[in-house]
Amino acid sequence: MNYNDIRKLVKLVESSHIEELEIGEEGFQVRVTKTRPGNVMPFQPPVQMLQSPAPAVPPVLPTTPAPGKPDESAPALPENLIEVKSPMVGTFYHASAPDAPPFVKEGDTVKNGQVLCIIEAMKLMNEIEAEVPGRIVKILVENAHPVEFGQPLFLIEKA
Repeated sequence: MNYNDIRKLVKLVESSHIEELEIGEEGFQVRVTKTRPGNVMPFQPPVQMLQSPAPAVPPVLPTTPAPGKPDESAPALPENLIEVKSPMVGTFYHASAPDAPPFVKEGDTVKNGQVLCIIEAMKLMNEIEAEVPGRIVKILVENAHPVEFGQPLFLIEKA
């Protein structure tokens, strides 16, 4: 079971009359529970504190590129290169086990849907698959390092 399967289960529970769904397979178990109105904590507005007025200082605006202009700090990728980005926050692993060979190495040819790596998130191992056929040009993350949502993991040259 991977990240996409779990997402489908959550959507199934949200869109149906099912209150709770529990599925287990080969040492893996997931439970999805719908939030009931009685379980929601009531909203409490924040307490306002009186403060003396701050001295007048001109606001400092962040320096961000103007909308519509590309960011000069991030070089544009050639059209034949695809970035495979992390769909979640977690820990990046090149292989299924510490003593197993990596799923892919730089220079390897990959097929659409081929497993490239695993991202562990909350004790769940999520397989990240190639979205296009091609050749691994660069692996951008070291094994067992944390990754953020949207962080580039691989560069693939389209076939």
